[in-house]
Amino acid sequence: MICTLCPRNCGAERTAYRAGGVCAMPMAPVCAKAQLHLWEEPCLVGEHGAGTVFFSGCNLRCRFCQNGSISHGGFGKTISPERLREIYGELIAAGAACIDLVTPTHFTPVIRESLREPLPVPVVWNSGGYEKPETLSTLEGRVQVYLPDLKYALAGPAERYSGAADYFEWASRAIAEMFRQTGPYRMEGGLLRSGVLIRHLLLPGELENTRRVIDWVSETFRPGDVLFSLMSQYTPQKGASGNLARHVTRAEYAAAAAYMENCGVTDGYTQERTSAREEYTPGFDGGGI
Repeated sequence: MICTLCPRNCGAERTAYRAGGVCAMPMAPVCAKAQLHLWEEPCLVGEHGAGTVFFSGCNLRCRFCQNGSISHGGFGKTISPERLREIYGELIAAGAACIDLVTPTHFTPVIRESLREPLPVPVVWNSGGYEKPETLSTLEGRVQVYLPDLKYALAGPAERYSGAADYFEWASRAIAEMFRQTGPYRMEGGLLRSGVLIRHLLLPGELENTRRVIDWVSETFRPGDVLFSLMSQYTPQKGASGNLARHVTRAEYAAAAAYMENCGVTDGYTQERTSAREEYTPGFDGGGI
């Protein structure tokens, strides 16, 4: 397959077991861990946790990625589509409130096939937001909850930190397609059954970028349309420099949360600054795969 699944349009030749492209992955799914995960938003976790499948590789190259060992380092095990479906069943049997597919974009065709038969819990598409609407459209009816990042509204930080100056152009269109598929979010018993939950990670020194993200959300969606999660958990990674070498300050996060409220974005979540801890990042050891 000559791959044009994502906005990179790298045209790499990817086969079932031949890796290529910006994501540096084959077409067959490569997974680093599957587990019940308690650190997603409360509406996804339920009593026992989200049934999370962490895929390896990524079409972004974020300098601050907390999952760098799998997104950049390539750690993981290649599995069959049949095994992927079995993993869903094992997580559901263990009490998963949803099936949470983390960084799935570059494996879209195989994942779509694995979801041919409906699951008894919502499927969550947990992505970096840098996606093509036409690729997402092939998932209609098979994904109930979209959980995209909206990392940037400004081209400067998008280029500096992720090598994707066109990030907002694509992410805003992708989120519009996600919302077209799901419509306004729907909760049952405190759990998100369908809809879009947009995540934004406040980066140190990038408050203006966060304000522009919030502006777009407030101007694009009405109250009750989408959920918004303002995240404080940025954690400096080894070798980080400049602003990325520090945590978000209390004042920065308070300013962002106040701006969110003033813009009328009240459906969603904020975080305690204590969320910025390394122990919230799973240990990627191939468990559950």
